[in-house]
Amino acid sequence: MLWAAITYALGIVIGRYEWRPDLWWFVALVSFMAAAAYFACRRSIFAWTLALSSFFLAGALHIQLRANCDPLDTTILPFADRQEIEVIAHVTRDGRVHQDEIGESWQSLDIGAEQIRTATGEILPVHSGIRLNIYGPRRDASQQTTLATSNPDALRIFHYGERLHFLGKFKPPRNFRNPGAFDYRAYLADRGIAALGSAKLQDVELLPGFTGNRMAAWRSRMHRNVLGKVHELWPPREAALIDAMIIGDEAFIDRDTRVDFQRSGTYHVLVVSGMNISILAFVVFWTLRRMRIDEVPATLMTVGFCVGYAFITEVGAPVWRATLMCAVYLATRLLYRDRAMLNALGGAALGLLIFDPRQIFTASFQMTFVCVLIVAGIGIPSLQRTTELYKLALANWDSRDFATFLPPRIAQFRLDLQLIASRAALFLGQVWAARVVRSSIRSALSTSELLFISAVMQMGLALPMAYYFHRATTIGLPANLVVVPLTQMMMPAAVASLGLGYIAPLFARIPAIATTFALHGITGTVRGLGGLRLADMRVAMPSLLMSALAGAALILSLWTARKRAFLAITGLIAILLVSLALAFSRPHSPAHAALEVTSIDVGEGDSTLLVTPQGRTLLIDAGGPIGPGGSQLDFGEDVVSPYLWSRGISQLDAVAITHGHSDHIGGMIAVLKNFRPKELWVGLEPPSSALAGMISAAHELGINVVRRWEGDQFDFGGTHVDVLFPPRDWPVGAKPQNNDSLVLRLSYGDSSVLMEGDAEKQIERRIAALHHPVASLLKVGHHGSANATTEELVESAKPVFAVISVGSGNSFGLPRIETLRRLAEARSRVYRTDLDGAVTFYLDGHSVTAFSTGLQ
Repeated sequence: MLWAAITYALGIVIGRYEWRPDLWWFVALVSFMAAAAYFACRRSIFAWTLALSSFFLAGALHIQLRANCDPLDTTILPFADRQEIEVIAHVTRDGRVHQDEIGESWQSLDIGAEQIRTATGEILPVHSGIRLNIYGPRRDASQQTTLATSNPDALRIFHYGERLHFLGKFKPPRNFRNPGAFDYRAYLADRGIAALGSAKLQDVELLPGFTGNRMAAWRSRMHRNVLGKVHELWPPREAALIDAMIIGDEAFIDRDTRVDFQRSGTYHVLVVSGMNISILAFVVFWTLRRMRIDEVPATLMTVGFCVGYAFITEVGAPVWRATLMCAVYLATRLLYRDRAMLNALGGAALGLLIFDPRQIFTASFQMTFVCVLIVAGIGIPSLQRTTELYKLALANWDSRDFATFLPPRIAQFRLDLQLIASRAALFLGQVWAARVVRSSIRSALSTSELLFISAVMQMGLALPMAYYFHRATTIGLPANLVVVPLTQMMMPAAVASLGLGYIAPLFARIPAIATTFALHGITGTVRGLGGLRLADMRVAMPSLLMSALAGAALILSLWTARKRAFLAITGLIAILLVSLALAFSRPHSPAHAALEVTSIDVGEGDSTLLVTPQGRTLLIDAGGPIGPGGSQLDFGEDVVSPYLWSRGISQLDAVAITHGHSDHIGGMIAVLKNFRPKELWVGLEPPSSALAGMISAAHELGINVVRRWEGDQFDFGGTHVDVLFPPRDWPVGAKPQNNDSLVLRLSYGDSSVLMEGDAEKQIERRIAALHHPVASLLKVGHHGSANATTEELVESAKPVFAVISVGSGNSFGLPRIETLRRLAEARSRVYRTDLDGAVTFYLDGHSVTAFSTGLQ
């Protein structure tokens, strides 16, 4: 079954990227199945190969049929132009409350459109999925609701099946068009979402009636009810964590908490995953068996409990995947196949892929599959020949003949323990001495098993962790050694507390206290170990060679796990060495005989990467949100860093900030932590908490903060750098402003680039008059607004190319037509990140070559 699942998955991958007509795959599948049946009747080994080939062809056919039969309804997109339209829709996902730093509240929900009324009054049927933000009145942070179902007067929460009539503005979902960027558009499309929308609460009317599935509505009500009970039993901070760990609702988890769990390698604890299902299934099955319920009904009841739990969590594919794997494992036990875990894993994976072949492309499925494969294929075989044998020495303790059935070294170990127990009996008595010796040895063996399994999993998952999350979980082993046992205590205690909360609320407080104790132990461990500098190790995208080596090492370890001890140890050493290489290797982008300048797509902000001819790297600005309200994105972590990692960059030589506006420095702290540059270049420092916090973070990380002033000249990696602004005596304002911008000119041979941040007319005219800068490439100031890119600067620089960093469909109307006209009159070829995505220029000392590397 494992081979069948692997070949089926391979067929899905090939079918997605190597399109063929459906009939082509179908004819091939029927032919191979017929051939496999023919040779199977003759008991030919060739039939096995043909059968696997049939699974391969079935996978390829399935993914293409699924793609043809599951199109996304995009009828809303012609009207997604940010113009207000009238919509009637129904809720398909309950609203979830959010609040920003300045007190503005909103709820996010998914809706299914039914009809729209256009600006011309035309009524059209539209059935697209929309992710809608409904904004309520602004209020102080002290008034923030702690539960989505509370304070309905402040922000009415809408639930599944309710019908709405509202005025809203819509836009198509947009990806940041950089290599390595998260495909947000595809993420939404997989959930049936074709557009994003916004509306004001006062413009939303609740209509009578219900639209949807009654079963889904019942599940939604149960989910809300359980959330309400959680917030009754625990204080807000603990309740937020229990929401995520037990119910799968992360609405109240802040970003810092999420990062702490990621850094410590324990993020699987924060989300409902296979571990949660495994723990609950074990506790339920163990309890039922202790109640002397027969194995068959106990198995059915355990599976039923897991299905009910998955139904309530609303997590989706990950928890259902874990539930299916658990059900398959329990079922195989009834067939006396509990030792054939690889076969059970293959059967579960095949069933999941038949149900939804697209899961093979998700990180969640891949990591779950690899994780279970490591446990079943490496961990359990290794334990069976080591600790499991020594546990046999503790069985039938009072039997004198049992040792004769054990291997010699195990029999000797048993005899040694009995001798120790006989000595301890002089002080403890025979019964207690036997109990102490056996329990201490059993605890030591169980601890070593947990340590070994955790270590093997960390090593085996090093490649997907580096590929998807760019993290090396260097402290995952000690963290999981503490956190996993505490989670094993917390999960059943929390579920028991919730159950008693409906039956006997007074008694629910007892398991609630145990849950809180375990939760504090988990969070204390995560914060303590996650706060270590060693924990914050980020890695670049693994090379194709390194990925191939990691895959080969895992296959070798799986193959040798059941072989002789020497071969098994060789396989373990192989995955250890590869995991260390993934964590500590520091690849750099190859040096070019040119100065590379890449304007990264960060929306309405600014961020530019420069790679010198000698391979040294400089990042100027790191994007960020517009205005004081902030953003759910950390532009440094979520936008800039993935691009740098995709380039194979794991450390920067220097970073620079032009000025203190949020759209330029908002992502810089994350960049400092992720890439540990040697220097941070700054110019003017007006009073600003954001600027002060960034500089303080640089000092804490041991980064040298260098002030740059007009007139400074220095070489950097084979390029010459001239600082054109600000002068040392320039007055510092009361807050950051555009004219604080640090202006740099970097030249290589006869080619150069002028980086001017958000400098406006006053500064540009000063630079043109004093420095007469010539530039082959102009990084256009202030995102192409009318108050920059003066005739004087353009006439002085005479740029062959110009690049504008600007957000798609921005509300400022940038770039302005007069700015584009001036550049056109100067015969400059203009590139824009809103149209071209990330744009790279190569300055070879004589000329400039441009490439648009952005993704559509």
